[in-house]
Amino acid sequence: MGEDKQKILLLVEGAKTDVVLMKHLISIYQMDIHYEIVSYCTNIYTLYHEMFENNDPEEMDLLQLLKSRESNPSIRSLFNIAYSDILLIFDLDPQDALFSPEKIEQMAKYFVESSDMGKLYINYPMIESFYHMADIPDPDYNFYFATLDELLAGKYKARVNRENRNHDYRKFATDKAECNTVITQNLDKAWQLIRCTEHSNSLPSQMEILAAQLSTILNEQKVAVLNTCSFFIPEYNPKLIL
Repeated sequence: MGEDKQKILLLVEGAKTDVVLMKHLISIYQMDIHYEIVSYCTNIYTLYHEMFENNDPEEMDLLQLLKSRESNPSIRSLFNIAYSDILLIFDLDPQDALFSPEKIEQMAKYFVESSDMGKLYINYPMIESFYHMADIPDPDYNFYFATLDELLAGKYKARVNRENRNHDYRKFATDKAECNTVITQNLDKAWQLIRCTEHSNSLPSQMEILAAQLSTILNEQKVAVLNTCSFFIPEYNPKLIL
């Protein structure tokens, strides 16, 4: 994805936190793009069921699928637009009853190109990971994990609210310098997760991140706190976070 891409669809999971965060990032970085943010209003495993289970995704059109399940005419019309890029922003939610490594791997392998079928960004364990910092920078961020027991008990969001620097997302990372730090810390943590100590200016592979996270879930019953939806900023233009 590059600066010449002008019309972007952001398909996000939730209707509140996800939308607010993506609008915030686009505003902070003064991105000169036209964009639409649409809430899918259910999780990634529902998308798997609708597009992959008993279907060949190569024979399906994501926009037409979204249009077919939308009852609001004004939102339905958004799926008639020709987008230069489509970004899918979802939570891993490993505590979900429908979670399986095979499902998420299949989707991650398919949604790899924003200008074609769309690019998937997975947040670990969920979108709130962006706000899970006790300070900016947070020297302990690389050591933050969420256990499956914690997620199953529905306690993770409360933990983020408790441990967030401001205890108020509206006051967190309110300028470009702080957003740069948050994104850079997540990039550094991602490189650490995939055990890459030497890397160029390229971004860490979403597939490699997923593989590392799935291994940790299987072997240790926990997931590293990591926000990857913010990676679309340096992917659009690496100079933005310098």
